[in-house]
Amino acid sequence: MSRRVVITGMGCVSALGDDWATLKANLLKQKTATRVMPEWDKFVDLQTRLGAPVDHFQLPSHYTRRAARSMGRVSLLAVRASELAIQESGLIDNPVLTNGNTGIAYGSSAGSMDSLRIIGYILETGKMKGLTAATYIQSMSHTAAVNIGIFFKIRGRVIPTSSACTSGSQAIGYAYESIRYGKQKVMVAGGAEELSAFTAMIFDVLFATSTKNTTPQLTPSPFDKSRDGLVVGEGAATLILEEYEHARTRGAKIYAEIAGYGCNSDGMHITQPDAVSMAAVMRLSLQDAGLKEKEIGYINLHGTGTKHGDIAESMATNEVFSSAVPVSGVKGHFGHTLGASGALEAMITINMINEGWAVPNANLVEVDPDCAKIDFIIESARKISTQYSMSNNFAFGGINTSLIFRKTI
Repeated sequence: MSRRVVITGMGCVSALGDDWATLKANLLKQKTATRVMPEWDKFVDLQTRLGAPVDHFQLPSHYTRRAARSMGRVSLLAVRASELAIQESGLIDNPVLTNGNTGIAYGSSAGSMDSLRIIGYILETGKMKGLTAATYIQSMSHTAAVNIGIFFKIRGRVIPTSSACTSGSQAIGYAYESIRYGKQKVMVAGGAEELSAFTAMIFDVLFATSTKNTTPQLTPSPFDKSRDGLVVGEGAATLILEEYEHARTRGAKIYAEIAGYGCNSDGMHITQPDAVSMAAVMRLSLQDAGLKEKEIGYINLHGTGTKHGDIAESMATNEVFSSAVPVSGVKGHFGHTLGASGALEAMITINMINEGWAVPNANLVEVDPDCAKIDFIIESARKISTQYSMSNNFAFGGINTSLIFRKTI
């Protein structure tokens, strides 16, 4: 039997704030998190000098050394975002959290780079300097998921989703399916990423990074004619998914319902996006939700600021929805938070639609004429009145996801 799945808590750690009031204020002010990274100057061949870090993050005082020793930065961000979400859901002391009825679906592109750096040093020099019992735990790809489980004593299923830019959205989708088909009552779902020069290097060698190093406030600029690439960011976001009847029985506040989820792969190219598959995944989520295209009133775009990605996404969106649906994205504000992006964008989408507005695309002044003609929200926030919204993400390897949310019920 198919069950309804609702969201009863949301939490994040982001470059523009760790609570909705702060995030909202910064989004409405069109504030962006991109800054010059002087600590990257030692990498002489790196063309970009831009990142979007969470500069304010500090280890909470109640995180003991013993509790945090297995956590690198990516896990610390993930655990803190999850703690905020669990607190908001009212489940922090509820037995359901620890009796096996709660599971985890959580992702990041990789583990912590500091630990991976130690491993690289050992392999290069043969010397085991810096190696500790926690080095591998901090570096493994499912480090965020398992650290959340240990910290909160969660005993249900664990679904790690290490799929680059769809890590967070895949986690939400698989958590939704876990509850929908009766495998769990509650799921802690989301994604996290820590900022590193190495990540910037990967996109740099693909000629995909912005090099507007003297004007960081103007980049990234997804879909803009003058865009020159993405900016790597960091952060974490967690959603608490819950079976509807369970949430209603305990009197939980419900922020939204997950109405549909779609996931597919291009099967074409490891890095080049495919508009046909992007359009197909949107139709999959519509089919899963039992909705028509005209019922979607807002779409949160993936919008990285890369030429091929932006054009393909605009073409796919136009193919499914023509120009009838207002669209925007938030990577112009936060940079590309990779594994965190799908979860952070889902959280923002839900809050905006519940309040009846949508953020404009940061740094979008003149739409690239090569992009399809869709209804980009530009310059200022727009009033939006809709029951259903969609959030899309697309990753290296041709992995595509589409989530549909139903407004507060």
